[in-house]
Amino acid sequence: MKKRFILPLIILCIALLLNVIARLSTGFSDFYVMNIFPVISTPFIFLSGLLPFSIGEMMILLGIILLLVGVPLFIVLLIIKKHKRRIIATAFSSALLWIITFVFTTETLNCFIMYHCTPFSERYFPSSQSHNNDELTQLYELLINESNALAKEVQRDEKGCFVLSVDLMPTAEKAMKNASEKYPQLAGYYPDAKPVAFSFVMSQMGLLGIYFPFSLEANYNAHMCQVNLPNTVCHEYAHLKGIIQEDEAGFIAFIASSQSESADFRYSGYLNALEYVHNQIYTNNVSDAFYLTDTISPEVKKDWFSFLPDDYWEENKEKEIISTETVDTISSVATDTSLKINGVSDGIESYNRMVTLLLDYYFPPEI
Repeated sequence: MKKRFILPLIILCIALLLNVIARLSTGFSDFYVMNIFPVISTPFIFLSGLLPFSIGEMMILLGIILLLVGVPLFIVLLIIKKHKRRIIATAFSSALLWIITFVFTTETLNCFIMYHCTPFSERYFPSSQSHNNDELTQLYELLINESNALAKEVQRDEKGCFVLSVDLMPTAEKAMKNASEKYPQLAGYYPDAKPVAFSFVMSQMGLLGIYFPFSLEANYNAHMCQVNLPNTVCHEYAHLKGIIQEDEAGFIAFIASSQSESADFRYSGYLNALEYVHNQIYTNNVSDAFYLTDTISPEVKKDWFSFLPDDYWEENKEKEIISTETVDTISSVATDTSLKINGVSDGIESYNRMVTLLLDYYFPPEI
């Protein structure tokens, strides 16, 4: 074996070993996330935050270019450089091995290990019990009332659409630091979240935000309706602090947003929570709560479930290289598969577990 392959293979083996240990030991995963991850991640988060564009997005684009150009070039060189095939094959294999090593190692250190931590509910709601539909109904009513009230406090444009009236990043960073008083894992430095240049592709994938483990960045879809921005940025910030489970990041985003001094942030947080609870009400077929849906104000209904502007797809149809339906399907399958590989048995459905965390928060057991 050539020496150039030894180092990346050693790093790969170490990363693989860390994955195995994390799956076998929750204690190891907890210790890593609380004590090691903040130390090794903060310098990289700071450095990546100095650049205004998404480094992770650029890495993905570079990977696509290397795939489209590098593979054909490799084949051509093998054909025309017959006497140097061994050298070409070795150089190509070495480069490919280093790329695989980088991706797998950064995913391990900045993502995979976190999936095996003690569940958020066990850490902060250890005495929680199962909840009933009466509590779910009460929560639904509470979220509707809060959303209705806040809908009257936020600014709107001439079409009646929500308009963000505060400076997004400083307000989000402050909201997360305030939340860290109760959830210490959230303490520390926060960079500005970055808009994705190819946000149309994110829209096709149905994504509001995305966390890139290999560049330690919080990114968001720049095309989405502004009402989603506060909650989305807080959600991605939660991932930066090692809270990788989607339901837990969603809960943290709600806590940070709903307790912010900004009415815009509170409204965004309550709206997002309302969507999840609404879906659970109808999934559980809690017919006694259906009447509450009629109490949702016109302003909330206008903002509710608003992902993209009404005319978005018509205005951006020329950007569609692959059909949106195909991209969305591939994205959903990839997300579901990735979660299940990392031990999340219910895959993409795990997002809905946020409702249980909300119930634990609002209805603690009586002592």
